[in-house]
Amino acid sequence: MSRYVPEPDPDAAALYELRRAQRRGGMRETGLEAMRAVLEAMPHPPETPKMAAVEDMEIPCGHGLLPIRVYSPTADAELPAIVYFHGGGMVMGSNHSFEPFARAIAEYTGHRVCAVDYHLAPEHPPPGQIDDAWAATEWVAGHASELGVLPDRISVAGDSAGGTLAALVALRARDRGGPRLFCQILMYGGLDRDMAAASVRELADAPGLTRDDIVFLWGLARADRPEPRGSDEVPAYAEDLVGLPPAIIAVGGLDPTRDWSEHYAARLRDAGVQTTLTRYPGVGHGFLMQLYHLARGRQALAEIGGLLRAKVAHPLSW
Repeated sequence: MSRYVPEPDPDAAALYELRRAQRRGGMRETGLEAMRAVLEAMPHPPETPKMAAVEDMEIPCGHGLLPIRVYSPTADAELPAIVYFHGGGMVMGSNHSFEPFARAIAEYTGHRVCAVDYHLAPEHPPPGQIDDAWAATEWVAGHASELGVLPDRISVAGDSAGGTLAALVALRARDRGGPRLFCQILMYGGLDRDMAAASVRELADAPGLTRDDIVFLWGLARADRPEPRGSDEVPAYAEDLVGLPPAIIAVGGLDPTRDWSEHYAARLRDAGVQTTLTRYPGVGHGFLMQLYHLARGRQALAEIGGLLRAKVAHPLSW
């Protein structure tokens, strides 16, 4: 039997080659400020989904005010909601740079998406990011009626570092007695810190995210703080996953953090949490955000949207 050798999809290979030529080095060589500038300057695709309404608001948080952008895909008075946290290693990204993805999430899921512009490290050291994510989730749940949100259909979602935040919010909600979340959608989240995982070793020079990129981003995000030791910052450090909301987990086959998601999914399953895990071959870290360029990203978001719509239409207690 021949051994499967993972290769990028043709459109992914072309994108990775273009990005490699543009960047000319890893994240460490590029530097944080330059990476932030490039991400914020990227033009939005012209074909982003139209929304019935987009509203910017600010809510109180431990850092003062926290921006939230609400995307409504339809004019319905009440919709299920997703509290969405963007990626970027906790150190870059914004509601502006991730707007095309947030709009796509709203379009594909039919949910009102509340995108959280959480404060970034290292200027705001941890646990500032999870505190912001938690404040936003509590606020959405507490203001469901005025937001036009079904209070028993509030999910959390995030990609990359945002997936970390979504998983951490789900743990906090369980441990603090609510709000009771409907689902957690974890898209290649940084759910662990196991650098000995097989995917980290085998895909150390993967396109889109390398092992050294992970180490560099970690150092920035820690802001000279000690390494985290508890589940308040690393979901995989939670000893008990019983009682968490149903999970939809997506990861790319060429992602060095792949095993972190797959190991967490297995633990959720073994804890009795309804869990759907899909590994998408041919794509690496960040492939969902790149759905305007990658067919596999569009397929993945369509599948996530279909699963979430089915859960909303046929809710079960958990």
